[in-house]
Amino acid sequence: MVMSVRMALLPLIFSLMIHRVSGADWGVSYRHSHICALKDSSVTIYCTYTYPTGYKIKKTIWTKTLVKDKESNEAEDTSKYENKSEKKHEDAQDLSEDPEYSQRLQYLGDKQKNCTIRLSHVTQKDSHMYYFRFTTKKTKKKWIGDRGVSLTVTDLQVEAPERVTEGDSVRLTCKSSCARTDRATFIWYRNSQPLTERRDRNNQLLLQSVRREDAGRYSCALQEHTYISPAVQLSVTYPPKSVSVSISPSGEIVEGDSVTLSCSSDSNPPAEINWFKEGTFVGSGRIYSISKISSDHSEEYKCKSRNKHGEKDSDTVTLNVMYPPKNVSVSISPSGEIVEGDSVTLICSSDSNPPAEISWFKGGTFVGSGSIYSISKISSDHSGEYKCKSRNKHGEKYSDAVTLNIMYAPRNVSVSISSVEGDSVTLIGNSDSNPPAEISWFKENQSSSVGSGQSFSALQSGRFYCEAHNQHGSQRSDAVTVTGGGKTVLYTAVVIAAGCGVLFLICIIMFIRKRKSAVSDVRQKQVHCDDGLHARVSIKRPSADQTAGKTIKTVYAMVQHVKNNKSNENLTVHHPDPAARSDAMVGKSVIYSKVK
Repeated sequence: MVMSVRMALLPLIFSLMIHRVSGADWGVSYRHSHICALKDSSVTIYCTYTYPTGYKIKKTIWTKTLVKDKESNEAEDTSKYENKSEKKHEDAQDLSEDPEYSQRLQYLGDKQKNCTIRLSHVTQKDSHMYYFRFTTKKTKKKWIGDRGVSLTVTDLQVEAPERVTEGDSVRLTCKSSCARTDRATFIWYRNSQPLTERRDRNNQLLLQSVRREDAGRYSCALQEHTYISPAVQLSVTYPPKSVSVSISPSGEIVEGDSVTLSCSSDSNPPAEINWFKEGTFVGSGRIYSISKISSDHSEEYKCKSRNKHGEKDSDTVTLNVMYPPKNVSVSISPSGEIVEGDSVTLICSSDSNPPAEISWFKGGTFVGSGSIYSISKISSDHSGEYKCKSRNKHGEKYSDAVTLNIMYAPRNVSVSISSVEGDSVTLIGNSDSNPPAEISWFKENQSSSVGSGQSFSALQSGRFYCEAHNQHGSQRSDAVTVTGGGKTVLYTAVVIAAGCGVLFLICIIMFIRKRKSAVSDVRQKQVHCDDGLHARVSIKRPSADQTAGKTIKTVYAMVQHVKNNKSNENLTVHHPDPAARSDAMVGKSVIYSKVK
């Protein structure tokens, strides 16, 4: 029974021994059945093959086509296909003859045992199954490694969030579509520049406490590989920073120009811009334009930059607008009434840029410069109209005139004769004062006034004076003497001057007449100036032409010579009637006296 079983197994054992030899003599071996390569990299497919002793290799090829007529890979005798068109094994295309591979495929093996190849600059189109096939010269035996090698070409991809907020942490991953068998070292790039401090066998990049400088385009690669993954943008969001304002055009700004203010801001996402003038909102947008600028725009400006993460103001900038003088005016200090002896300051106010030069004029005459014109111990001579002129390189303008009205007490008070009329003499009080003075009349040795007003009619003899007074002081005139008889009133000064003059003239006239006349007894008598000669003076009323002047008075007097006797001792000035006057006169002469 046992013997029969052994006999039955012999054919099976023999058959297995034959197959093992056959497989050991013919074969193709691949180091890796699956290879994952990076796009644009070079791939090496390691391969070895065996065949029985006594055979020589005629041809080796790599192909993407698996040619197989039998289920096994046993060497096939293809001599029967020789010189015939039905050569199915020849359908396998040699990649070295394929235009897509010929320039990239390099056979590194030999015709003995090594069938290794290198494929460079692989692309995703190269993802395929690859097979090695060899042909012997003897009996044209052929063998193909049917298991082949699977090549997958992939690119690297960076996975990262689109945006991250400043201060947060973020993790970036370098991924591929297939798993690599080797422990590759990853290199990271930002904006095409390698991050040398970021070399790790881990395919992840961790950024802690992200800064705005970390924003950029990130890519990854494998060390010793030229291929770099497509870049991915990492956006870091943050509140506005570095907010500033610029002015265009730069340089001097003159009234009427057009000016543009630009607000610069570093923020993510982009910020909204608002403009403020002295704290008041005036506009929005990155640019704020002013056409035909005026002095009203000369203020401080700033912009506010704002996004969802925060806001920030720029520093203020000042628009310094140049313009000619305007609103030129003069003010007086102290205000109110100005009294002689005070100190007075005139101040010229002017709105201009640049500041104007100030000149002062009194009635058209230059009197000084500077914004302030001071007068110490002012007097009436300073009364008048004043104005200032404001001038800069852009123009000039005059202020309206102001009047200095100086108040002072009466001075130069005097009395003059206005007229002699009938029984009275009119006295006029003259005074220089501001405001005009009130005039009061006094008679010497009397405490109360005898009249008021600028003119006063004296009806009796005596010494009279006037007193001028206003709120700033008073002054009295010198006294004048008025003497009179009956209804006529004359100045004592006139009587004295006229009397002395008349007496002197009478002496001369009488002396001449006595020498020439021997007829009359009166003429024969020697006349002496000391014979007690008296004069009867008759005041003649002046005509209208003779009274036209106010400062010059003319008195007409008729001198009548009479003999000295006791009845003439109390002679007074009076108006004799014409009849009496003609009878009483012994000798007549008319004397004209001018009284000032």
